[in-house]
Amino acid sequence: MATSTRLNGQIRAPEVRVIDADGKQLGVMSSREAYQLAQDQELDLVEISPNAKPPVCKIVDWGKYNYQKTKQAQKNRKASKALDMKQMRFGLKIGDHDLAVKMKKVTGFLEAGHKVKITLFFRGRELAHKDIGFKLAERVIADFGDSIVVDQAPQLNGKQLSFVIRASASKVAKIAAEADAEPEIPSSN
Repeated sequence: MATSTRLNGQIRAPEVRVIDADGKQLGVMSSREAYQLAQDQELDLVEISPNAKPPVCKIVDWGKYNYQKTKQAQKNRKASKALDMKQMRFGLKIGDHDLAVKMKKVTGFLEAGHKVKITLFFRGRELAHKDIGFKLAERVIADFGDSIVVDQAPQLNGKQLSFVIRASASKVAKIAAEADAEPEIPSSN
């Protein structure tokens, strides 16, 4: 980011539109005049929008500006990462223990705030018994109870039956409250 943003003497445009540190527009002036104005305030002239006609520059503290932009980019990446959808696949003949293990993994995804797409896949002649697949889907939904919300109802797409779930708002609030609560430390008397 620091390499792509021009500042101070690196600004090549003969005229620039200048914004001061408070966000007020100072108007269009020569880049040398704007640079001198920034030096008088002991700040930097940073090119904000190089593609505008004339380019937009802001008089700011470069270190502070760069830090804020980096933090904002990290926050945006973190927010987009939280929206990932996880997927869990079940076979139609899954055993009870295997189902319990996969349900535990799905619970972990839901507690982390992810949506989960659950896919039941049919092999060979299993496709003739779609009702078994729908019953398994309803069983999975029933096992979670009111701790989830079904975003996409179970539907058959080719040889797969899939549906999307997410944690309900009350469940998310409960998890957040547990995370905020401080663990009690037993006193040693």
